[in-house]
Amino acid sequence: MSRKPKKGYFVKGQFVAEGSELDLELKLAMKWGQSTSKTDAKRESEELQELGEQLLTLRGDLFKPLPLPDKLAEALTDAKRITNFEGKRRQMQFIGKLMRQLDEETLQAVRHALDLQRLGHSYDTEQLHQAEQWRDRLIASDEAVQQWIAQYPGTDTQQLRALVRQARKDAVPTDKAAVSQGLAPRQGRAYREVFQLVKATLKGSDSSEAQAEENDDE
Repeated sequence: MSRKPKKGYFVKGQFVAEGSELDLELKLAMKWGQSTSKTDAKRESEELQELGEQLLTLRGDLFKPLPLPDKLAEALTDAKRITNFEGKRRQMQFIGKLMRQLDEETLQAVRHALDLQRLGHSYDTEQLHQAEQWRDRLIASDEAVQQWIAQYPGTDTQQLRALVRQARKDAVPTDKAAVSQGLAPRQGRAYREVFQLVKATLKGSDSSEAQAEENDDE
């Protein structure tokens, strides 16, 4: 029984099967222009494989809306399960091959999702630092408590003051005598609850500001 002939075309007398490495390389060269070198095509190929590797780290809520082909989505899922080094390497090469078949619109969507994740991580880190700074200031001085209440009038002031008072009571003095006795500053429950209150308030405030900006745009 004769085999079904492969789909493809001839370039300078050489048959190029559709979907083969040579086919993808030639298409990349056409995309870059006639003057594109093989090195340039290889560089883009490597960049797309790296982009595929980054997709493995993408959060589910950002990954699901992406218009990825089922074959690529399944390959990415399989890659997360593979622990063998050589098996992982081969799987990533396969993912790189599938990435090279994506159109520019899909690639832009992938890059945008990865950028959103990076920006979100930076924002969360900055917000945590801000919450830590406010916590330390609130516990250190009554003036900071007044500033906080003025800036965030929706705060439960009675709860805040009670937590701050308790956090101050829990703290052990850090003078030389205390240190020599092995008395390190304690970070009790109130200390942690001040942080949680501050973090929740900052997050709620940012959400309200974002909503207000959207309403203004409308």
